[in-house]
Amino acid sequence: MPGRNEDSLDLSLLGNQGNAYSFEYDPEVLETFDNQHPNRDYFVKFNCPEFTTLCPKTRQPDFATIYISYIPDVKMVESKSLKLYLFSFRNHGDFHEDSVNTIMNDLIELMDPRYIEVWGKFTPRGGISIDPFCNYGKKGTKFEQMADHRLMNHDLYPEKIDNR
Repeated sequence: MPGRNEDSLDLSLLGNQGNAYSFEYDPEVLETFDNQHPNRDYFVKFNCPEFTTLCPKTRQPDFATIYISYIPDVKMVESKSLKLYLFSFRNHGDFHEDSVNTIMNDLIELMDPRYIEVWGKFTPRGGISIDPFCNYGKKGTKFEQMADHRLMNHDLYPEKIDNR
C-alpha cells in the first residue's frame, strides 16, 4: 500500500517538523519499522487521551481515550504516524464501536501483529458513555486463544475510570 513503509530506514514522519495534519480519515499515513526482538513476546501499549471523532448522525464531536495494546510480530507501528492517523478521525463520522474496530483493523492490516486489542473510553454524551473493546489473536496460534480468553473476561473487574 502506498505510504506504508516496509523498510525500517524509510520512515518519513519521524523527526520531520513539516507534517501536515489530515482532517479526513487517512490510514495511509501509518508507517512501520522492524521489530528488533521478534523472538520474544511482549506488549507495546499506547494511551491516546485526546482522540476525537464525529457522530455520524448529529455531527457533534465525541471525545475518548483510546488504549491500544499489541504483541508485535515482524513489524511495529511508528508512534508519530499513529498520532497523525488518530488525528485524522477528527472530522470523520463513525459510531464509537466502528471507530475502535476500524483502528484495530487498520493496525492488523499494517503490522500483522500476533495479538492486538483496542479499547475506547468515550466521554458521556446525553448521560451515557460507551466503551467499546475489540481484540484479535493471530489464527492458529496461542494468541487466538488469548484473544478469546481476554474478550470473555474483559470486563469482569472493570478499571476505575478517572479520565472523565
